[in-house]
Amino acid sequence: MSMRHLAGSLFISLTLLLAGCGADDDPQAALEAAVQQLQDNIEGKSTGAVLDQLHGDFLARQELDREWAKRTMTLLFLRHKNIKVIALGKNSWIDPAISSKGYTETQVGLSGAEGLIPDSARHYSVKLEWWLDGGEWRLARLDWE
Repeated sequence: MSMRHLAGSLFISLTLLLAGCGADDDPQAALEAAVQQLQDNIEGKSTGAVLDQLHGDFLARQELDREWAKRTMTLLFLRHKNIKVIALGKNSWIDPAISSKGYTETQVGLSGAEGLIPDSARHYSVKLEWWLDGGEWRLARLDWE
């Protein structure tokens, strides 16, 4: 892929993301953009960007905190040169009773590879709870099976 084509794709992606995030008018679009950004940040192996998306009170499985998330990502990103997140049947919605809470449920395939061919792959059923914080959707709760 040429540098020009890559730069054009990046610009289009950022424009679409920002259009979805400028979403005081459309909280649903902003929530969906946050979900996509989380996926992109994981695939981009950007620990700092993922941590920025986590709420200060983040918990996974009702007990694992932000420090756990940081350690887990660091290990995963060091272990695998390439990471791919495939979200199937993604469904996001805003709580009708509490507009500052949003939810996402999806089936996720997570694969890691040292080269082009994945050397590990797992499937998860994932539930995410998002809290609106300072105008941004932040991931507050995470659970999986």
